[in-house]
Amino acid sequence: MSIDLSIIWFVIIVFATLMYIVMDGFDLGIGILFPFTRSPQDRDLMVNSVAPVWDGNETWLVLGGAGLFGAFPLAYAVIIDALTIPLTLMLVGLIFRGVAFEFRFNATPSHRPFWDKAFMCGSILATFCQGIVVGAVINGFEVTGRTYSGGPFSWLTPFTLFCGVGLVVAYALLGAPWLVMKSESTLQNPMRRTARGLLLTLLAVIAVISLWTPLVHSQIAERWFSLPNLYYLLPVPLLVIIASALLWRHLGRDASHAQPFILTLVLIFLGFSGLGISIWPAIIPPSITLWQAAAPEQSQEFMLIGALFIIPVILVYTFWSYYVFRGKVPQDEGYH
Repeated sequence: MSIDLSIIWFVIIVFATLMYIVMDGFDLGIGILFPFTRSPQDRDLMVNSVAPVWDGNETWLVLGGAGLFGAFPLAYAVIIDALTIPLTLMLVGLIFRGVAFEFRFNATPSHRPFWDKAFMCGSILATFCQGIVVGAVINGFEVTGRTYSGGPFSWLTPFTLFCGVGLVVAYALLGAPWLVMKSESTLQNPMRRTARGLLLTLLAVIAVISLWTPLVHSQIAERWFSLPNLYYLLPVPLLVIIASALLWRHLGRDASHAQPFILTLVLIFLGFSGLGISIWPAIIPPSITLWQAAAPEQSQEFMLIGALFIIPVILVYTFWSYYVFRGKVPQDEGYH
């Protein structure tokens, strides 16, 4: 029986993307949450909770992009061409945020507010642009032959902008339970209240997107609501409701520290699964499948050998980093 390398590479790219969303999600979420607290001590604690591990999170973004470039070059070319502006702005946000992350620790008291705003704005810009990319992928791309034939601003639609706002809310929700898990009561209690508000907002966003996409895209409506698909896919929204109810419950319990973060990860995974279900098997929606966009099998085989070496190294490094810096972060502790 032959092995479908396109499926294997699709799984690798999806895994890398999910790891990036999870790990850089709460990292970016901390910057998004800066407006919710004015205390310099609390802001230092928020940044210190991710200071030892934040730069390693970008590894998954690089792996996913490199995998897409090597295994599905057509998809890479179309996406880069169609989304040049939001992807460039995303990188600007990530770079500006990274610079602010380091500079704010060494800044004078008079300059600290500027770097705080830079950290916050860079986080929001990067997240908002990532949401635009997700919305544009759902909307699909105009492709003629093997070339993108849309305009430079075809991505700029109300739906993509709404997806950008939605991802900002999602990452903020990831950040708040992370701080519940990593901080003491002075910051933990406000983050519990903030997380509850963000949860309600995210559920409203999910409801709007869940109604908007099938109304606009008949293929997605058929995927979710035709029989027997409806019976098979019904557990996804039911699990979202259950996970949300459990998250709300644990956020109200002072003894719950790690559970809210874990349940938030479940919510993000379910949302990511819903996206995958909606567009499968297209890698360039609405019509180009991952097999049509795939590189030659020899190229995929060569890259897979390297991936089998590098992915375990990244996983071990990631696990070890989070294991070493586990537990609560004291108010007066810093890594810079």
